[in-house]
Amino acid sequence: MTSPSTLRSGALSLVSSVVIGVASAGPAYSITATLGLVVVAVGAQSPIIVLLAFVPMLLVAIGYRDLNAVEPDPGTTFVWATRAFGPFTGWMAGWAIVVSDLLVMASLAQISSQYTFHLVGAHGIGADATSVWVLLLGIAYLLVMTVVAVRGIDVSARLQSVLLSVEFGMLVVFSAVALGRVALGHGPAGSRLPSWEWFDPFAIGTFSDFVTALLLMVFIYWGWDSAVSVNQETVDPRHTPGRSAVLSTITLVALYLLVTVAAQAYAGTGKDGLGLANPDHVDDVLGALGRAVFGDSWIGTAAVYLLFGMVLTSAAASTQTTILPTARTTYSMALHHALPAAFGRIDPRFRTPVFSTWVFGGVSAALYVGLNFASGGRLIAEAVTAIGISIGLYYGLTGLSCAWLYRHEFAGSPRTLVIKGILPTLGGLALLFAAGWTAVTSWFSAVFVLGVGTLLIGIPIYLTLARRMPAFFRGGVLARRLPAPTEGIIEADAASEPGESVRA
Repeated sequence: MTSPSTLRSGALSLVSSVVIGVASAGPAYSITATLGLVVVAVGAQSPIIVLLAFVPMLLVAIGYRDLNAVEPDPGTTFVWATRAFGPFTGWMAGWAIVVSDLLVMASLAQISSQYTFHLVGAHGIGADATSVWVLLLGIAYLLVMTVVAVRGIDVSARLQSVLLSVEFGMLVVFSAVALGRVALGHGPAGSRLPSWEWFDPFAIGTFSDFVTALLLMVFIYWGWDSAVSVNQETVDPRHTPGRSAVLSTITLVALYLLVTVAAQAYAGTGKDGLGLANPDHVDDVLGALGRAVFGDSWIGTAAVYLLFGMVLTSAAASTQTTILPTARTTYSMALHHALPAAFGRIDPRFRTPVFSTWVFGGVSAALYVGLNFASGGRLIAEAVTAIGISIGLYYGLTGLSCAWLYRHEFAGSPRTLVIKGILPTLGGLALLFAAGWTAVTSWFSAVFVLGVGTLLIGIPIYLTLARRMPAFFRGGVLARRLPAPTEGIIEADAASEPGESVRA
């Protein structure tokens, strides 16, 4: 019988795990907040960026799958990078997960709040991102979603299934109507039928524009790894999470390609009118296109409100599924003696990492308030680009960790060399390069401060913890190799002795 001091095993099926992976990406929220920025960078070549960004995502997802098959630890990259490259690299990888999730929470809360006001007809308030009413409602959303996350992974999964169904349905309907209007010649000025020219990567202006757009699209895909972070709570934890990660990325690329082509065909890539690069709505393309696509009839009006509801539920769902993996990352770090033991505390009733969840929810709210008042709220938009730096770091390290930890098996198996070595390495290097390029080219900007500055904050925290609880930081907890697979789930125990990787 599972101890009440451990996570709830077997709570998630393959379908539930995929739902969490896809919902964590927040498809509608990610598209409305980011597609316009991608168009600003590469113009009509946005569809090829959707496909090109998918490639490293899929390759790194393969790395997640193969590492999880041996060691299904909720710490994911933190644990695997520690085993591959040592405590400092592993701890900073875990910190990168926490940083990226914290930065996105402000944007998620703000979008959720704004679209709530749009949904009830209070468009004046909804259009003002820095309104105190938007701020208060955003904080309320963070509180509610934190409570849901505390109450149990099964409750969270059921909520995500409902929210994701609405989201997917409305995105498909939006795309179909937009493409239908263009095909029938009823599109606005600037609309045109989809073209194969949109898939020519050599038509992109500069290499810098290409990398910028690629990292923005990585942000749109980001989140599928949540399916792996809840590995100990799934059926067949060694295989279900990895399969879910791969299936989530494939599901996302199909949806994103459809919506990108439809939006671009309908609105065009111009900076005027409904054009996707129009600065007046570059960070909210679905909100700008909704009424134009669906029209002013009562059916169209109803569809517009459903669209507002979809973006709202997407942001709210992503808020909740961002809390889940972060709390489990810090939970794992605590149980491996890389964070104070309190972060490993499990609620005896709901069997969730209660302390980690509440701390993450509280810090998210505080950061949201700070970013909301800084620079008139513009830092929240800058955070979307900055997040790509930390995402590229920990995704990239996962790909490299997979290749390094499996390197002893390459000589006897060409298939292992390709699947567990070459493919994850290529994906990892591509994402690390994109993150590094963005960091260098954003020097002294808000993107650099948020993206690199928040990562650097982790270094003094690391040094402080290394003095106070040195076992992990001296390499005495996680061995520099993958453990031999066992029949049971790898479970960490807060009461275990440092010096070995703990398991049930």
